[in-house]
Amino acid sequence: MNNHTKQFLIDGPVGKIEVALDLPDDVRENGAAPRGIALVAHPHPLFGGTMDNKVAVTLVRTLTQLNYVTYRSNFRGVGKTEGEHDAGIGERDDLRAVLDYMRAQPGQADLPLVLAGFSFGTFVLSHVAARLVAEGQAIERMVFVGTAASRWEVAPVPENTLVVHGETDDTVPIQSVYDWARPQELPVVVIPGAEHFLHRKLHVLKRIIVDAWR
Repeated sequence: MNNHTKQFLIDGPVGKIEVALDLPDDVRENGAAPRGIALVAHPHPLFGGTMDNKVAVTLVRTLTQLNYVTYRSNFRGVGKTEGEHDAGIGERDDLRAVLDYMRAQPGQADLPLVLAGFSFGTFVLSHVAARLVAEGQAIERMVFVGTAASRWEVAPVPENTLVVHGETDDTVPIQSVYDWARPQELPVVVIPGAEHFLHRKLHVLKRIIVDAWR
């Protein structure tokens, strides 16, 4: 993503997982304490989704700016991550392995956790989050963009989850997101004129997230 992004491999349930790490400037340059840690999940790997997807990278940049040590990883079969696509099932275990790695790093065991996903990544993260909640582990906040409610069974999420969707999204029609959010009484932030990949609207997404943190 930039000259300061670190990429490395960790052990996962079915092989190596490729991970990228971005540090806030003040943490990297001055050793300051971060606000928390964040994990970003990318869109569908069978349709070209990688951890370098522009929406996922926007999430990384924004969370790093908000002073979170931010991780992202490639799903199975993408980049240097081993294994084969598992329809979002095995991918949950892989993200959990990344989370365990994050927590094992010095000073990160008890930091607040943010989970952010785009499209297919929202589906996988929703189930990871449900598992964490069931185990009594705290999640500070979640950010879902292009929530894939029309294509997969996205699990219910915490009530403070920030849900952002494009008005003209024809990959995941906004009505399906309303139908998913309605029983949870979750607000949905709509970006007018935006399609699924938020072409020319990424600056709006960043502004929405930053404003939500104020």
